[in-house]
Order: sequence, then C-alpha cells, then structure tokens
Amino acid sequence: MAAKYNQDERIAKMTFASVYPHYVTKVEKKGRTKEELHEVIEWLTGYNVEKLQQLIEQEVTFEAFFGEAQLNSNVHLITGVICGYRVEEIETPLTQQVRYLDKLVDELAKGRKMEKILRS
Repeated sequence: MAAKYNQDERIAKMTFASVYPHYVTKVEKKGRTKEELHEVIEWLTGYNVEKLQQLIEQEVTFEAFFGEAQLNSNVHLITGVICGYRVEEIETPLTQQVRYLDKLVDELAKGRKMEKILRS
C-alpha cells in the first residue's frame, strides 16, 4: 500500500514540462508529429496549443495540469494496460488521468489511427 501511495504522490508532484519532451520524442521517433500529439492532448484535456505552452512554461505539476483540465466525456473508453496497470482499474483519479495520457501517447506512437485514439 505504501509503495502505491508513493507512486501516486510522485506522479502528482511531477511536472508536465518534465515529461512532455519524452512524449514528443516517443511519437516523432515513430513517424508521428508534434501536431498529432497536441491533438491527442487537446482531445483528452481540452487544452489548445497556446494553453499547453503556457502550462509547460509555468512548469505545473500533473496535479495542477489535470486539476484545470476539462476531461473528454469519452475518457471512460480508454482501456488497456500501460506501465503494467489496467487504466480502467486505477483507483487514484489523478494517477488514472496521467495513465490515460500515457496510453494515448503510446497508441499514437504505435501507429494507431487517429479516429481510434480519439475514440470517435
């Protein structure tokens, strides 16, 4: 239980700005674009490119990042395993939201069609 709490706490305090370059590298290495990444992030959070840039510059934590986000109403359709966890079974809301983002980035990098990623 303590290890799970520590992981949740660590994720909450991590800055989006520290992880974002890894997302970009991951998708670009697989032939996808930063614009596609932004489309995925906007679908999940409601943040447009300008707002995303502002949050990166402010070095907000994931806690603040998702605290202001307007999650997509179809977020419950994101299922599967990421980092060894089934996203739909993660009990801590913030950790689940971060893993949703990880899952979408992973799907983008794996070449999944955009309409499938965006659950449309």
